[in-house]
Amino acid sequence: MHVMEFRDVIELMRLEYAEMPGLKLTFWQAQCLWNLSDDQCERALAALTAAGFLAQTREGAYIRRAA
Repeated sequence: MHVMEFRDVIELMRLEYAEMPGLKLTFWQAQCLWNLSDDQCERALAALTAAGFLAQTREGAYIRRAA
């Protein structure tokens, strides 16, 4: 299994969310979509949320924060 560099995971997530503005993924969906380990997915989603790029819905899904 190929492990992506953290910056590559962040860039991949940013690109996917930018291409599909209505994208709404749970942690597990994101992990499956990008074939990430629990740790990679958790760190990347947390970093993008902390940076204000993503927001988490009440249901726990991650969406792109409105610009």
